Amino acid sequence: MARENCAHVFPNYDVRFAYPRKSGQIRLFHRSGVPHPSTEFYPSLEIFTDALNTGASRIAVRFPFVFKFDWGGEGRNVLWIPSPEALNDALDTARRYERTGQKGFLVQEYIPAGNRVLRVVVIGARTVIYWRVLKNSETAVAGLAAGGVIDTASDSAFQKAAGASVRRFCDAAGINLAGFDILSPLQPPGADPVFLEINYFFGRRGLGGSRAYYRMLIAEIERWIDGIEAGPPMGSPQSA
Repeated sequence: MARENCAHVFPNYDVRFAYPRKSGQIRLFHRSGVPHPSTEFYPSLEIFTDALNTGASRIAVRFPFVFKFDWGGEGRNVLWIPSPEALNDALDTARRYERTGQKGFLVQEYIPAGNRVLRVVVIGARTVIYWRVLKNSETAVAGLAAGGVIDTASDSAFQKAAGASVRRFCDAAGINLAGFDILSPLQPPGADPVFLEINYFFGRRGLGGSRAYYRMLIAEIERWIDGIEAGPPMGSPQSA
């Protein structure tokens, strides 16, 4: 409704609606050509079971891998599958969801990344970057809700590279408010940042809390408004 009635809208959620849910994000990553884990999407448990029995799934026959329901963010509905027993538990959960009408999940290649995920938060023209590190355990997502801790200092060169990759992606996609989860693969050394997930609603602890976040958000909204009022530079195609 906002896009239909206003020429300028903040935040720009065009790709959020064009590529919905986690399966849509994977399609967006693929279309954009950015590195991301190999992923298979299954719209139902029945289709996945057939793929498993016929050998059509190349990911779910190797442990460990990651099992993601097609909704939720910030690590919710993401399951670490190290064994057939864990897979059976995940499928039981999927079966319960399907009884309520919630269908669809992804199985995803596991990329060892040293128990940490880089969070790159884009707020207008501002970027905030920090690691979320999960101590003493290997799991699917090193989220703060799972006991992760914040590290802003480690691997500054990778942080810079990941921030630049996310910015290029956002410029192309038109995203101006989102938190990106980025992996730094342990192998091969010096591997490019791997795009894991986009969170259009994200936690604020790593940003210094809600008050700090709202200060940043308001400042960036004001900057965005100033840019609209200034208009395109003279001689640009928009000003012709």
